Amino acid sequence: MKTTFPSDFLWGGALAANQVEGAYNVGGKGLSTSDYQPHGLMYPATERPAGEFNLKEIAIDFYHRYPQDIALFAEMGFKTLRTSIAWTRIYPRGDEEVPNEEGLAFYDALFDEMLKYGIQPLITLSHYEMPYALVKHYGGWGNRKTIGFFERYATTVFERYQHKVKYWLTFNEINVSLFSCFTGLGLPEGSSEQAVYQAVHHQLVASARAVKACHRIIPDAKIGNMVAAMPYYPLTCHPDDLLEAQRKEREWLFFFDVQARGDYPSHIQRRFKERNIELEISPQDREDLRETIDFLSFSYYMSSCATADKDKQQATGNILKMIPNPYLSASEWGWQIDPAGLRHLLNQLWDRYQKPLFIVENGLGAKDRIEADGSIQDDYRIAYLNDHLVQVHEAIADGVEVLGYTCWGPIDIVSASTCEMSKRYGFIHVDRDDHGEGTLQRRRKKSFGWYKQVIATGGESLVREVKNEK
Repeated sequence: MKTTFPSDFLWGGALAANQVEGAYNVGGKGLSTSDYQPHGLMYPATERPAGEFNLKEIAIDFYHRYPQDIALFAEMGFKTLRTSIAWTRIYPRGDEEVPNEEGLAFYDALFDEMLKYGIQPLITLSHYEMPYALVKHYGGWGNRKTIGFFERYATTVFERYQHKVKYWLTFNEINVSLFSCFTGLGLPEGSSEQAVYQAVHHQLVASARAVKACHRIIPDAKIGNMVAAMPYYPLTCHPDDLLEAQRKEREWLFFFDVQARGDYPSHIQRRFKERNIELEISPQDREDLRETIDFLSFSYYMSSCATADKDKQQATGNILKMIPNPYLSASEWGWQIDPAGLRHLLNQLWDRYQKPLFIVENGLGAKDRIEADGSIQDDYRIAYLNDHLVQVHEAIADGVEVLGYTCWGPIDIVSASTCEMSKRYGFIHVDRDDHGEGTLQRRRKKSFGWYKQVIATGGESLVREVKNEK
């Protein structure tokens, strides 16, 4: 069986403004919540002491070097590139009436460069950042007024880029709020469940209003949401473990349920009742939520296990706590590697929602070594991506509608979770280390040529293992 993907499959890669652009105070940009996380989202947010080093201030200097980088993406044959707009480049404080023209012009130039090579922009409106002024003066997403500020921002960029951008996402990994509420909502860490879910509600309403504005302003565009997805397997066949796995999955499926179906599901309503969470939901909110997304997008890095046994040890993977699966290996950062889990997830989401799916993050963070001849032989990355893409093809053969695949970090970027450069995902190496030393020179890794061939052959160059054949 050949692994041939649909001819209109959107192959590409995914970035985030705060992890690549740098130029944190250039072009009228304001400070975002990301600028107050110099050590990454797994560490407490801090004020910015004068002169304190922050790797993201320059990042990989994509702001100034994007023509070179996009040319490299085009060389690989990218059909799409996912990146985000820095909200603070458009509205530096977030509450202005008039947008920042210099910020708008930057993204005009960026999208023009992508389109020059036939690369479709896939744009996230808010990727792990919001204007810090909205946190300081309004309380972030805890304040209902933030809905209006976000709606103004979304409407501005839809109107500006309506002829250039036809694929949009509202919030990156919107469920991050349950694990890092400063990152997702601009709330103090340790905020109550009541406060977190009320802020989440405001964000879901804002997302729905953005979807409605997109449908009105760009009728031929498609707009989706984005969730950090993690399948859970029962650790044993004990029925209590099965129920715990269902409960854990519903924590993130809830975000899909609301945005794909237009209402709060019964399972979350029971949870709210049992935990004495009472949300303020207006009739207008309920009306707004009925404007549902066109497709579902998600990140997939690993699966986990679930058990009702509270004594089982949990390891840390990504921003989530997980129980290791004894049948799986793990990356250097403890992220378990489960290609078949991606096929399972795609089928699960397709069966549940019957909406097109888009895999907008997947990849392997690893420490790369430069050989004496200057090459980087990242066969481990090739193996990881190959095995996951084979499973994507299996899901498509199962009947799942998959729009595309954008691997995370096609060029080395600053890690969101730990703010380091040594955790590398890219097909393109960037000469910069965790201390900010380096020339920022780009060089192709072995995986660069591999991904180029995968795209050129429509997936036929992928290597299938005999055990996966039917």
